[in-house]
Amino acid sequence: MERMVLGASGVQASRVALGAMRMNTKSGEEAAGVVRAALEAGINFFDTADCYHDGESSRKLGQALKDVGVERSQIYVQTKAGIVRNSADEIIRYDFSKEHLLAALDQELENLQTEYVDFLLLHRPDTLVDLDGLGEAFDAMQASGKVKHFGVSNVNPMQVEMLQAAVGQKLEVNQLQFGLGHTSMIQQEFHVNMGDEPSLDHDGGLISYSRLKGMSIQAWSPFQYGFFEGVFLDNPKFPALNAKLDELGQRYQVAKSAIAVAWILRHPAGFQVLLGSMNPSRIAQMAAGGDVHLTAQEWYDLYTAAGNDLP
Repeated sequence: MERMVLGASGVQASRVALGAMRMNTKSGEEAAGVVRAALEAGINFFDTADCYHDGESSRKLGQALKDVGVERSQIYVQTKAGIVRNSADEIIRYDFSKEHLLAALDQELENLQTEYVDFLLLHRPDTLVDLDGLGEAFDAMQASGKVKHFGVSNVNPMQVEMLQAAVGQKLEVNQLQFGLGHTSMIQQEFHVNMGDEPSLDHDGGLISYSRLKGMSIQAWSPFQYGFFEGVFLDNPKFPALNAKLDELGQRYQVAKSAIAVAWILRHPAGFQVLLGSMNPSRIAQMAAGGDVHLTAQEWYDLYTAAGNDLP
């Protein structure tokens, strides 16, 4: 598995990472099997969040990392905070207050059975954020040694600018939905000076902005289309895309899912792909995309096969 530097952090992370959101349903033995499969595939980066099933996903991940016996210094663990859910698992607010972030971090360290996390991300924008309090929270988390690096998730460029002005630590990554079934960040880069739907810039030029600022983009839900509408792999709604994925999979002797991963990694913006699978064999298949290097034409062929046009 090839490595990449996240932002300017110096962290040598695997280009494909494992997200633990769905680990809450696994037994201890199953969770350990998932982590073991990821490590065997060359993955050294694990992502979770405090709100994933009331911390259960993080607890399962932390125990699984202990059970497989991996040295803590050989892996990177990332968590996210700022989403507050009620007992019915419904989002009731976003919270970037100093008190909430510090408490959430301490709970996550307990859940993960670790003394520090390598990255802490602000999970979704909190329009009520007290910027002075946020700066104090980041300083406290860094000074305590509990957080090594920082970032954001689902945040647009102007929000990054505002948050970055409030904190002394560089925001190294932005975690965003991206893949062949969710290409809006790419569409608006092609439909320049046009009045059609794909020309609409919903997010402030996230890819170009991230490249200019040296921020890495972590692509979540890389196989979903829309907003959790389903998976495009082997989906009859996407015959042309699956045919092209199959063709390239045979060419490179990997699974279609690996080609979908390789498509994201082919972009020079420096993406890291977050896998959400809890199936060890599928993790191995998907992670193989980290070592596939598509040509520019193959990238464009997949883009258009997914239903996108080139104006």
